Amino acid sequence: MNAEIKSSIHSTLEDSALIKAIQEGDKGGFDELVLRHKDKVFNLCYRFLGDHQEANDLAQETFIKVYGSLKKFRMESSFSTWLYRIAVNTCKNRVKSLEYRFKKRMKRLDSQEVTNGNNPSFEIADESQSPLIAFEEKERALTIQKAIDSLPEAKKTMVLLRDIEGLSYDEIVEVTGLNLGTVKSKLARARSDLRKKLRPLGE
Repeated sequence: MNAEIKSSIHSTLEDSALIKAIQEGDKGGFDELVLRHKDKVFNLCYRFLGDHQEANDLAQETFIKVYGSLKKFRMESSFSTWLYRIAVNTCKNRVKSLEYRFKKRMKRLDSQEVTNGNNPSFEIADESQSPLIAFEEKERALTIQKAIDSLPEAKKTMVLLRDIEGLSYDEIVEVTGLNLGTVKSKLARARSDLRKKLRPLGE
């Protein structure tokens, strides 16, 4: 019963109050913090890597890092901005790792085998819409994700933070450590590249 009451209290606290409680030894508050932010961290990681399992692993790794560093957090920026910075850096480190590059190459080879008919593909159809619409929506989503994946890391980061996650320019400056002019310049070039890659979708 006490645990239920405590959980209810946690859910009413702002992030800053919740963090203060955690810093003072209330470990149970961290569960609430994860619950609030886990979806956006997963989505960011997925957009960055284009792989559900990788995104899930990196979201967990992000929160492990957050837990380990939370006592040092001084609230000089918003918690969500600080969280995004950790998530972005975790994703960047993963992309640079040899293990990730090897797995990505193997995945491409596996995809080619499926495309060539060497392996069966098992998918459950969504009966709430016609197979044609479902196929077109899936193909469109895949095309967009592939276009984002193909951007250089710096440009991809700009698009994800501004256009997918909706962060303000000031927040992106805090997350990336770049100055405002550089952020705007990189974002403009990233959007231009992305429009060219996605032009066939509008034809």
